[in-house]
Amino acid sequence: MFTRSSGVLMHITSLPNSFGIGSFGQSAYHFVDFLVETKQTYWQILPLTTTSYGDSPYQSFSAVAGNTHLIDLDLLAQMGLLQEADYRTINFGDDPTQVDYERIFYARRPILEIAVKNFVANEALRPDFENFAENNRTWLTDYAEFMAIKEHFGNQALQKWEDKQAIARVPEALEKYRAMLAAQIQYFKVTQYFFFQQWQALKNYANQKGIKIIGDMPIYVSADSVEVWTKPELFQLDAERNPLFVAGVPADQFSATGQLWGNPLYDWNEHKRQGYAWWIYRIAESFKIYDVLRIDHFKGFSDYWQVDGKADIAKYGSWQPGPGYELFETVKQQLGDLPIIAEDLGNIDDKAKKLLADCGYPGMKILQFGFEDTTGESFDNPHHCIPHCIAYTGTHDNDVINGWYVNLTPEQQQYVNDYTHRSADESVCQAVIRQLFATVSNTAIATMQDILDLPTRSRMNIPSTIGGNWQWRMQENDLTQDKKDFLTKITALYQRANEGKKQ
Repeated sequence: MFTRSSGVLMHITSLPNSFGIGSFGQSAYHFVDFLVETKQTYWQILPLTTTSYGDSPYQSFSAVAGNTHLIDLDLLAQMGLLQEADYRTINFGDDPTQVDYERIFYARRPILEIAVKNFVANEALRPDFENFAENNRTWLTDYAEFMAIKEHFGNQALQKWEDKQAIARVPEALEKYRAMLAAQIQYFKVTQYFFFQQWQALKNYANQKGIKIIGDMPIYVSADSVEVWTKPELFQLDAERNPLFVAGVPADQFSATGQLWGNPLYDWNEHKRQGYAWWIYRIAESFKIYDVLRIDHFKGFSDYWQVDGKADIAKYGSWQPGPGYELFETVKQQLGDLPIIAEDLGNIDDKAKKLLADCGYPGMKILQFGFEDTTGESFDNPHHCIPHCIAYTGTHDNDVINGWYVNLTPEQQQYVNDYTHRSADESVCQAVIRQLFATVSNTAIATMQDILDLPTRSRMNIPSTIGGNWQWRMQENDLTQDKKDFLTKITALYQRANEGKKQ
């Protein structure tokens, strides 16, 4: 399923444009052209779902709905839904290299409202929207109602809504809000239509050029989500939908007190009783918009770290058994063999390794982790890579290579230089990426920041911190011809070149 190939990890938000945040517009198509030019096979992105407090795509209001910040305004203008005057003079941010999420949140809404108003007034567009709504009826209305009511209560989290009957989904209360908030509900439906129309057009363009999209599915959903609102039985919650227990991980290399994610934990007995129907549905929905699916925190399916819902840190939790192979066996029975990547990083014990082996999914190797162990014994070291894995320079949670290298000890730096046979005129980014592409791993993925040889300020995320993350944006002049030439050369040299085969 995974033949020898390579690709680039960069999220949509990091694409350059004049709208303060990357979108599905022209620069996204140019990025696909860059991947084709350098003979790549994969474009790996982060979750496309909505973002909330902390701006993380791993804390979403919905497991399915798309992030409307990614809707391209020029494309809406081409549909006749906007005039350039509606958005060209808007200040979307003062620094083109960083996303200002707060400013984006407030600046984009009135523009999208104009587009929605014009869309609703255009009768010719209605049949396609109605077709979209029918095809997505399993989630669209619930999501739109959740977001409209949430907005009505000042964007407070679900558990803090002033109307307890709305939290509990009492039918009379829902009918009241459906009537009161009809226009807002329609807004959230139509903007989802914009999102998926634009994304599918971009994905189709990529696929026609021989580029496959690797998408990302977080293991958990947010406590403030439409799933917790509409399907509380699937989670460990109290009567007010507050999480009894939350997700995280124990102390690790990112945090001495562990990582407290705060997501509600699943009631796995209930999922089993329902034949894992929600997981089958969720994975099927993911494959409607991605070609390959990376499942985040795969360890959580063998054992998960359970922390008291009122705890301030994750350190004092406990390991609890997950659903294990039974879940993925059921998925396979219902959906067949799927191109899935398991994010098997962190505290991977024998039970987690067995689950990965039973599923047959490729795991991940992170060269940064491998090079930090100068004994050469780390399983992330290039000489411990295996064909059936996906090898990375780093992920969105790692520092970029330049920042990582500066913080190594002199002994570790020397080990990197010796191992990669780094020449005097070669940057550490080039040396590590070259080593990555030389591994026997069937798939090698480099982050765009490392390809561009950028400093630490381009790092995407620092785990266990809120604020200042997910902000990096590429600039058009970052991608010079010499960087394209280097990537093209090593892709061909190590027999990873995509020669334009269609999907």
